[in-house]
Amino acid sequence: MAIYELQSDRLEKLPRTSFGQSGIKERQDLQRLLRTQLDVVCPETLILAEEYGGWDESKRRIDLLGLDKEANLVVIELKRTEDGGHMELQAVRYAAMVSTMTFEQAVAARRAFLTNINDETDPEQSILDFLDWEAADDTEFGQAVRIVLVSAEFSKELTTSVLWLNGFDVDIVCVRLRPYQFDGKLLIDVQQVVPLPEAAEYQVQVKEKSQKERKSRKSGQDWTRYDVQIDSVAHKKMYKRRAILLIARTLVEEGISPEEIATLITWHSNRIWWTVDGECTSDHFLHQANLEAARANKTFDARRWFCDDDELVKFDGKTYAFSNQWGVSTAKAMNILTSEFPQYEISVRPSKQEEA
Repeated sequence: MAIYELQSDRLEKLPRTSFGQSGIKERQDLQRLLRTQLDVVCPETLILAEEYGGWDESKRRIDLLGLDKEANLVVIELKRTEDGGHMELQAVRYAAMVSTMTFEQAVAARRAFLTNINDETDPEQSILDFLDWEAADDTEFGQAVRIVLVSAEFSKELTTSVLWLNGFDVDIVCVRLRPYQFDGKLLIDVQQVVPLPEAAEYQVQVKEKSQKERKSRKSGQDWTRYDVQIDSVAHKKMYKRRAILLIARTLVEEGISPEEIATLITWHSNRIWWTVDGECTSDHFLHQANLEAARANKTFDARRWFCDDDELVKFDGKTYAFSNQWGVSTAKAMNILTSEFPQYEISVRPSKQEEA
């Protein structure tokens, strides 16, 4: 495909170029510009380090190291070449090396980066503010490492490798930066090419199914289901995130505001609800949530929220979607909510067959 200029009598195809022909260097130009504008290739990501190499016995360096809103580390590798080389193998190696990074090490990395660019921002507070955390929590920090490959083009061998790795839960995306000449200026067409954004939801569903199948075959995995009792009504063998959704919805129906519930989950506080004004259906909620996210230059990912009509929560003229991103903290959150409001007679415990 190409980019065209719309003229009065025809479409004029813009000439393709290369970064090399345009005198654009990988580190001095692309990396320098992207380090302060990561959203161009990786939305909602805070940069921790440039040319990061905080490990022993290796001279290798990560081009850009970031952190996303879910406290996952993000390895960003750049190439100005027309095929991407073997950057996927290099990035996987980097991801493995950085996977043990702690919150304290992330603060040290960001401190060095900010000092290098003469920015006096407090590194620890900037990370906490970005994550909406009140305090550091290494149990939630860096639970996964994502990879973003950025290149002028990608070979078939590279994209095939990436798709295969994605199938095994290695989170890699390929972002293409394609340069064009126009009116004496250099334009860059930025496109995520793997996985295609239009197919992302389907691929996530396939991946989640594969994850469940693999986990069910492994011993020692926390696949616990829970029994939730509300008054005299028992809800048996619920998956964890369904169980905590039921508890949160019940508390709201009893008059506890979603905001009060959020304040109790201190490590997750500002991220457990997505709110829109008015009492609305699922379709309307999704529409409004996407509009509001776009206005704030953010992304609303419906896969991370309970957004169906029977899942949405209505309170005080607003509609709330509850987060489905809980992981190992689910049981802790359920215990806090049930113990904080004993008057509503809500109890939760692992299902009997899970205790054996």
